[in-house]
Amino acid sequence: MKIDTLLFDLDGTLIDTNDLIISSFLHTLDKYKPNEYSREDVLQFIGPPLYDSFESVLPEKAEEMCQTYRTFNLAKHDELVTEFEGIYELVERLHKEGYKLGIVTTKVRVPVTMGLKLTKLEQFFDCVITLDDVEHPKPHPEPIEKALAELGSKPEKTIMVGDNYHDIEAGQNAGTKTAGVSWAVKGKEFLQKYNPDFMLDHPSDLLDILGVKK
Repeated sequence: MKIDTLLFDLDGTLIDTNDLIISSFLHTLDKYKPNEYSREDVLQFIGPPLYDSFESVLPEKAEEMCQTYRTFNLAKHDELVTEFEGIYELVERLHKEGYKLGIVTTKVRVPVTMGLKLTKLEQFFDCVITLDDVEHPKPHPEPIEKALAELGSKPEKTIMVGDNYHDIEAGQNAGTKTAGVSWAVKGKEFLQKYNPDFMLDHPSDLLDILGVKK
């Protein structure tokens, strides 16, 4: 069945927020748990909702830690965020080819909007589903189902593209095809354990999968 819809995670998939996220976690954790976490240690927190990550560290301070994280994250956002090579060209081409495009992220809306504006990607997306829009974040299918409803799309005609396990599992739970990205901070081998239908070594690989001439 011909694919007509592409859903993308944002952080680590379309835009390189890895340094920003890691710096934000280290800043926050160092305040509440000084000298206990290294850069490697915080990789486990990348992907799931922020509250869940901090609740696993210090349950009674989780909400306060989220606020500390977000204050630092927003202040440093434009300084530390860049787009991945080849992403703008890919998304622009998909838009020109008439594909329906959506963002499905576990971030709240304010930094999502900032990231899309900074990288000039916001013009290409018809739908942006954030943590603020759902009761159940990825890997629950709700965010993808909401995006499909907004776009008037069917799961069997959709690929969910992401850099983390919860992107792949959310797509599988919602009945879409799935694609992992090898530029994920956790690495290609980590993602392959979750059996995505496709693995992208470069953004333009998606054009090959769709049968779009480069």
